Amino acid sequence: MIKFTLKIDGMMCSMCEAHVSDTIRRAVPAAKKVKANRARGEATFLTEEPVDEEAISAAVTATGYTCLGVTTAPAQKGLFGWK
Repeated sequence: MIKFTLKIDGMMCSMCEAHVSDTIRRAVPAAKKVKANRARGEATFLTEEPVDEEAISAAVTATGYTCLGVTTAPAQKGLFGWK
């Protein structure tokens, strides 16, 4: 599993978090555990295969938020599943 972390500027409320999460789910149908956090200014998700980082960034930017960057790392399997 690969963990993607997007740094996002412009999320102000829980609806913004939901909007960003829905955008990621539409852009990456294979995305799992999609979460957005306005306090951290980031969104995370897991996939089994690499995804085009520029396409994800463009999808988020098209919704009115600013994607400041995308990072990837191997996901770690914890006691209660992938994290």
